[in-house]
Amino acid sequence: MASERAAAPTSEAAADEVLHDLGLVRVYKSGRVERPFVAPPVAPGLDAATGVQSRDIQLGSYSVRLYLPPTTAATAGGKACTLPVIVYIHGGGFVAESAASPGCHGFLNRLTAACPALGVSVEYRLAPEHPLPAAYDDCLAALKWTLSAADAWVAAHGDLDRVFLAGDSAGANICHYVAVHSDVVNAPMMTHQGQGGGPRLRALEGAVLIHPWFWGSEAVGREPSHPTARAMGARLWLFACPDANSMDDPRINPMAPGAPGLDMIACERIMVCAAEYDFLRWRGRAYAEAVAAVRGREGEGTVELVETEGEGHVFFVSKPDSDKAMALLDRIASFVNARCPP
Repeated sequence: MASERAAAPTSEAAADEVLHDLGLVRVYKSGRVERPFVAPPVAPGLDAATGVQSRDIQLGSYSVRLYLPPTTAATAGGKACTLPVIVYIHGGGFVAESAASPGCHGFLNRLTAACPALGVSVEYRLAPEHPLPAAYDDCLAALKWTLSAADAWVAAHGDLDRVFLAGDSAGANICHYVAVHSDVVNAPMMTHQGQGGGPRLRALEGAVLIHPWFWGSEAVGREPSHPTARAMGARLWLFACPDANSMDDPRINPMAPGAPGLDMIACERIMVCAAEYDFLRWRGRAYAEAVAAVRGREGEGTVELVETEGEGHVFFVSKPDSDKAMALLDRIASFVNARCPP
């Protein structure tokens, strides 16, 4: 008599079962990892639309993609012009995307041309293959490498008295982590003099946090307060950072008790960008307000909050040619080109 029991799954089929599916990343029991929404990478080179030249440099566990706008061909009195330097950190929930993703690459071409600025886009290690703090470590190392001027483009064209951190979503989270890291906070201060002749007070000129991914156990603004919603907001973070024991870990909640003080941020000026339909909007606004309150200089240009109406999370990547994306790009370029207050 034939058995009526269902046949047991083969070992091959069992190994192909999904263990984790978090949208941006899917992990199988076999260890295979898929990132279903990540577009194929694009190669560096000359961007025809902006004239920006890019190239990749491998630096051990991470790499960087450098961007050089065409204005560097101009010289003044035989001396190559120097540009502000933007160290950019892409988003993707710590588990997806790349410096070579079409959206990130296109944005860096447009951003460095608009400023103009020398761009250093970081290709950091991703979870789950490399759980946090791998990404944090790589981005901190990339900033240090940039400041060393070890590359010819950085040495010839970068103004290392005008270095900015910038990033979107998880990349903006990493920007904060790097800006409060003791290696940066305690680094020798820049020698650049402000407009009033006084010395710079902080190691970096500025940071641009675009739709930063912060969270916490307690709701802020109009965030949902139900415990299930709070847990969902932290699910991907806890997956990427298995050594974290709560959603109030200082790396995801910079306003949590025990987090490095917001007065330690090693940037003279800070811009925080938020979007109306982004579920992270209220967290970004609360962060900007908390930094301004700690500094006690609200209204003096040290903390700038830019809110885009009618758009969602990192809309400027999916709709780069929209009026609002171009307006945001212009605001960031103006922020980079503004000078520190005396």
